[in-house]
Amino acid sequence: MVDYDQLSDDALTDLLKTGEQAAFEAIYNRYWDKLFYTAHRIVKSSQIAEEITQDVFLLLWTKKETLNIASLGQYLAAMLRYEVYRSLSKMKKQQVYESEVRYTTTPFISIEKDIENKLLLEIITTLTNQLSEKCRLVFQYNKLEDRSLADICQELQISPKTAEAHLTKALKVVRASLSDPINFILQIFILAQL
Repeated sequence: MVDYDQLSDDALTDLLKTGEQAAFEAIYNRYWDKLFYTAHRIVKSSQIAEEITQDVFLLLWTKKETLNIASLGQYLAAMLRYEVYRSLSKMKKQQVYESEVRYTTTPFISIEKDIENKLLLEIITTLTNQLSEKCRLVFQYNKLEDRSLADICQELQISPKTAEAHLTKALKVVRASLSDPINFILQIFILAQL
């Protein structure tokens, strides 16, 4: 029985060309660690280095009959370099693609959010338009324009208690309308018709 681990690289290469699986396994066991270490040093990822090393050995096995190998170690090193470059190129293209996807989808997400905000603002405006004028103004100034109650009281010439009462009433109306799903859907439907 042949001890493949004791054979030279040239002898293993000759046997590999004839399809000798044991010769391939001996080459694999002899060079796996060296190739993996070299790939890992470059790509800094165990998983990617392992994939690259596997690809080298897969390519070696699939092209075994057509290979013209003068030095097995140098040949495998060249195959590894090629696979590392191919892998790095693929990763770079993937990063560029992901960056482009993020860049192109961000405006759509922003537009979608703007539409949602405008729709919600229209619904709230429609709901508050049903309130008395002062009640509506207190709500709009405080919640939509983010003004303080003191500022609103001074402008509308009302007491702080009255402003709070108007705000409480307006919030109850808005919450009641928005918490009822059917009413909310109807509001969206009515606004879509306008």
